[in-house]
Amino acid sequence: MKSTEKLSDVKDIKFNEAGLVPAIVQDATSSQVLMMAWMNEESLRLTLERGETWFWSRSRGELWHKGATSGNTQKVRELFYDCDGDTLLVKVDAAGPACHTGEVSCFFSKLEV
Repeated sequence: MKSTEKLSDVKDIKFNEAGLVPAIVQDATSSQVLMMAWMNEESLRLTLERGETWFWSRSRGELWHKGATSGNTQKVRELFYDCDGDTLLVKVDAAGPACHTGEVSCFFSKLEV
């Protein structure tokens, strides 16, 4: 599959032993990393079919549609997978903050190096 083709078949994705793959969500315009969440095969298919992000909640053991309760949905512009097929990159147009704390990005805590 060429890097410019759309992901339309999940057969190339390598889900881990729990049936999950990490999905890094990035703002399609600014390139800011917004969040990381887990997808299973069903949430990936829903994301592809509906054009908004769906994830698998490990703590609740259920699917969740980003923004279903907050209104902060993420419209998918592009979806890539890495060279090993074991990580997704989802470029989105976000309708609000990605983080449940109200921050734009979940990555706002910094470790000093």
